[in-house]
Amino acid sequence: MESYSGTGGVPAPLAIIACIGMTILYVAILYSPTLILRLPPPSSFKTFMIRRFICAGISTVISLVVCAFILPIKRWNMSYLLSAYGIRLHHTWEAVVFPLCLTSLMYIGSFILKILSIWSSWAEHGDRQIDISFHGLKSGLQNLINWMVSAVYDISVWRMYIVAPVTEELVFRGCMISLLLCGGFKAYTVILLSPVLFSLAHLNHLLEYYMQQNTSLLKASMVVGFQLGYTVIFGSYASFLFVRTGHIAAPLVSHMFCNIMGLPAFFSRRTWLVSVGFVAGAISFVYLLFPLTSPALYNDRTDNCECWHTYCYWT
Repeated sequence: MESYSGTGGVPAPLAIIACIGMTILYVAILYSPTLILRLPPPSSFKTFMIRRFICAGISTVISLVVCAFILPIKRWNMSYLLSAYGIRLHHTWEAVVFPLCLTSLMYIGSFILKILSIWSSWAEHGDRQIDISFHGLKSGLQNLINWMVSAVYDISVWRMYIVAPVTEELVFRGCMISLLLCGGFKAYTVILLSPVLFSLAHLNHLLEYYMQQNTSLLKASMVVGFQLGYTVIFGSYASFLFVRTGHIAAPLVSHMFCNIMGLPAFFSRRTWLVSVGFVAGAISFVYLLFPLTSPALYNDRTDNCECWHTYCYWT
């Protein structure tokens, strides 16, 4: 990792304004097809989501370009530019495996609950035997392939596990954190500040939930308020991963994994093992949080730089 002379490089007010602008753009552009372009309402949920995918992609590209012009980048070759957003090939396996293992510790209770559910299902069908013949294995493989094909063509899968994590991590981590660090903000300030913008970008869900579910504003506010609280917590964790590792893959795989798993299970009336597993996982998570995110694991050199991206040396 190369070093630079000087500190900061971006005026703090400009960094804040740019981050707020990116947040507004990320949300507002989702409504541009009907409000600005005056396109007819989408004919299906799939068409509706495809429009949103395109809008999210456009806003992400705009944010990346604007961020590139604001950041004090001296060399404009592609690999150097991408590394400013934490997009790099070296140390990729570490950025995938270690944060994924760390994040999964918070879901030990969920894993226990899932295992118990599978066990109960097998117990209810105790007379059913596993077919390990060629025909049985072929049938099982075919079912797996059919499930994977179905997932590929499921627009909700693309929304939850691909488009949302990729665009959100690039904008709210890759762009905003680099701007805030270059704006002279301390690492822990960035870790606490950027998730606020990340959660505010989900406020549009309040209006959508209120209109689509035909529920009271109070109930919609409570549901979305809980979601915003969760996004702040996760956003802080994702920001922490990005600042510590300097690799976009770290928060990205964690984001995908959390979207797949949902909220961690910490209690179940079926068994106390879920609570024990959750507590054990949470303690292990806290104990391993800093060792498994040590910047030395994800970078060949750190140059004694606080942010580990060497942003603090940019001029």
